[in-house]
Parts: sequence; C-alpha cells; structure tokens
Amino acid sequence: MPFELYIKGSAPASTVPMATIQKRGLISLNRTAHAMIGDAEFVELLWDAERKIIGIRPTEATNPNAYPARPQNKNGKGPVLIAGTLFTQFIGIDTSQAMRWSPTEENGILCIDLSQPGHKATGNRRGSKKDQPEEGQVSAPLQGQSP
Repeated sequence: MPFELYIKGSAPASTVPMATIQKRGLISLNRTAHAMIGDAEFVELLWDAERKIIGIRPTEATNPNAYPARPQNKNGKGPVLIAGTLFTQFIGIDTSQAMRWSPTEENGILCIDLSQPGHKATGNRRGSKKDQPEEGQVSAPLQGQSP
C-alpha cells in the first residue's frame, strides 16, 4: 500500500513567516512576518496586478490609507490582523477558503505572491466538519487503525 500524506492541522512553526488571507478577506500575519515590516502598528495595502502580488507597507496612523495591524490576542505576542475585506474584493480574489503563503520582503514591503499556489489554512479547532481532511488525505490516526 502506498504512503498517504498526513495533513498537519495547525499553523506552521513560528520561525517561518506566514501570511494568511482568511475567509472573507481578513489578513493575518504571524509574528515572524510582522517582524519583517518592523512590527508596524499601521500598514498600507498595495496591489501589483501585473505580478499578482499583495504588498503590505508600514505607514503612520495619520495616513488616510492606514490600516491598523491589530494583535489577535491581548498580550500582543500572537499574530496580527489587518481588515482587508474591501481590499480583497477590490483586487478580486476568492476568499471563500482561508489560504496561507510564505511572504517575502522587497524594499521594506511585505509581499504575498498570489501567482504562487497558497496552502489551505485550517483552524486549531478539532471536531469540526470543515477541519476534516479531504478525501484521499489522512488525519491521525491512520485509516484502519485505532487510536
């Protein structure tokens, strides 16, 4: 019998920069990705339509195009969230499924390359139908084995 891939259900290691476009367009940056733009409290959202790249650039709170990069939890040590719903609608991307990319940095701008395939992002909640693996994928324990 051939090997089957186990699909990891939680977020990748925090040392790898990750940007997630959540359902309905909310943008989430893990601590490593946020550090790539100097832990900015406010950002601008940019779009390079030719290259299909989202840019996230630090800015000042007084900028009329500023979006707050809000910490997801009260201690401020987790991911930050950026309200990108209208932006993702403007650029016309599908946000019906949360997707994750490993961003790069270009001239002080965090870049999410949508021309590259993203990875489905799943939550940490277990037992939910939406977090179950797709057909052909295996979630622990292996099929046919008891826990």
